[in-house]
Amino acid sequence: MAVESDVLDELHRLRNRVPQLTGSLAASVDGLVLAHDAPGTDPEGLAALTAAALGVAQRTADATARGGFRELLLRGADGYVATYAAGPSAVLTLLAEGRVNVGRLHLEGRRSGARIGELVLAHIGHDRGRGPAAEHAATLPADPARPIGTLPVRTPQRPAHRPTPQTGGHRRST
Repeated sequence: MAVESDVLDELHRLRNRVPQLTGSLAASVDGLVLAHDAPGTDPEGLAALTAAALGVAQRTADATARGGFRELLLRGADGYVATYAAGPSAVLTLLAEGRVNVGRLHLEGRRSGARIGELVLAHIGHDRGRGPAAEHAATLPADPARPIGTLPVRTPQRPAHRPTPQTGGHRRST
């Protein structure tokens, strides 16, 4: 698949620009691996976890009126996991050492995410109607401006432990 080799090339260039990267993965928003350079990790599992985190991040952004998903940063005791939007249909997840320059990580992650998004959209356009890429393209939104990872957001409901406010003629007599 041509998109896989192009995306993998971008992942390798990213690792050269940010030496503290320990792994990288490009995946579709629904958790399918597009390409990976993440030794010692399960790419399918990481892609599935990225899709789950993307869903939670998008819901949180929607619930707090922060707009569409752009990026997510997780800091653990031993390093960072950063996920960036890569166009409307893909995400880029980076694994980095704890000593990474986070500003540089964001700068390079955003650039690579944009480039990977362009590669994926260009490839889907060329393969529409043929092979596995076309099957995947059929599941993608027709509108490339659609925010990445858009999911239906549940309308907040009144918690069960809070009674509904009384309205009408219930008055306490004094």
